[in-house]
Amino acid sequence: MGARCSKFSFCWFHSHLKPSVLESSDQENGEKGERKLWPSFGEFSLEQLKAATNGFSSENIVSEHGEKAPNVVYKGKLDNGQWIAINVSTREAQPMKWAMRLRVAFYLAQALEYCTSKGRGLYHDLNAYRILFDQDANPRLSCFGLMKKSRDGKSYSTNLAFTPPEYLRTGRVTPQSVVYSFGTLLLDLLSGKHIPPSLALDLIRGKNFLMLMDSALEGHFSKDDGTELVRLASRCLQYEARERPNAKSLVASLMSLQNETELVCSLRLLIINKVDSNLTITLTPFGEACLRLDLTAIHEILEKTGYKDDEGIANELSFQLWTSQMQETLNLKKHGDTAFRAKDFITAIDCYTQFIDGGTMVSPTVYAIRCLSLLMNDMAQEALGDAMQAQVVSPEWPTALYLHAACLFSLGMENDAQETLKDGTNMEGRKNKN
Repeated sequence: MGARCSKFSFCWFHSHLKPSVLESSDQENGEKGERKLWPSFGEFSLEQLKAATNGFSSENIVSEHGEKAPNVVYKGKLDNGQWIAINVSTREAQPMKWAMRLRVAFYLAQALEYCTSKGRGLYHDLNAYRILFDQDANPRLSCFGLMKKSRDGKSYSTNLAFTPPEYLRTGRVTPQSVVYSFGTLLLDLLSGKHIPPSLALDLIRGKNFLMLMDSALEGHFSKDDGTELVRLASRCLQYEARERPNAKSLVASLMSLQNETELVCSLRLLIINKVDSNLTITLTPFGEACLRLDLTAIHEILEKTGYKDDEGIANELSFQLWTSQMQETLNLKKHGDTAFRAKDFITAIDCYTQFIDGGTMVSPTVYAIRCLSLLMNDMAQEALGDAMQAQVVSPEWPTALYLHAACLFSLGMENDAQETLKDGTNMEGRKNKN
């Protein structure tokens, strides 16, 4: 995943080698000349390569499938008369960024947790080739590992160096075996290579985990994040299956890392595909957080904003109501706010529910905060109700639409979520212009 290659590679032909296609072409063109010894390595500028190949002319292509091939080989002639071959890769292989690697790990853990919740805890031969990407660059776990033959826990075809220890002992795969394979995938993400778990664990025990890290990631991740991901991989690769974390624990561990980094896919651009047109919009930080379901970032935004968006919403209360009930109502909200700041979302839900049920005040912000608290507790359907209620109370409030979109993303309703996110972004744009 972290492999890199140059877009251009060169083939040098030494005088003692068997004549090549290029040399044959040379002779066919009547350009016979004395062969020279070729240097072992050479470095040329792009302008030199263009000149040597007549601007990468199609007439200079010598590879079989022409310009449609993923790697196109051109013949070229240097100023000194030497012939070279230039391999041009049309598919740039850039290293996967740290944020996207975390995204892959997080989405994969979520997929495994979902499978487990549906009674399908066994996944056959989990490896990097099982991970696909959709049109929005979201990692997806393919269904190949859920085929019927894997249900009995007897099928496994991975290289033995990467096979769970219990499979080598008993020939059976368990849900804990899947977690072990997940650990090998974490090693892939950390190193950009397929490192045998035994070697990786030796490095980790020797506190040399930085030797595991892909050099392409240098300077792009914090030491704390790297340490945490290595620690999680080590837990997954424990010899005893009972000492490994379960899928739910994986999601919880990765969520904290996921929420602390900016994901590759959120480059402040959201592509919304329609039947009749393609629309590109620029997302605000709130919109980005909802797009990637970064609940911690949403929490920080709501905490920072506070109740300033409630200004202007009328709450007409009689003097009797103020004196007899208001203090209790305000205390409930105050306790809820304290719990929300402390990330005690269960308590926050309870306090805000009592505040709402009291009926003495209507606050869209309370609905928004309870919405996020519900999302934090995997109650997306209930959270959706709060987001919609916030829209009813404050129809021109972008926050309500953003949270509505986040709920839809959480429920897997991608198309509806994108439309709602677009509406929220446009509404905020109009609001900022006024």
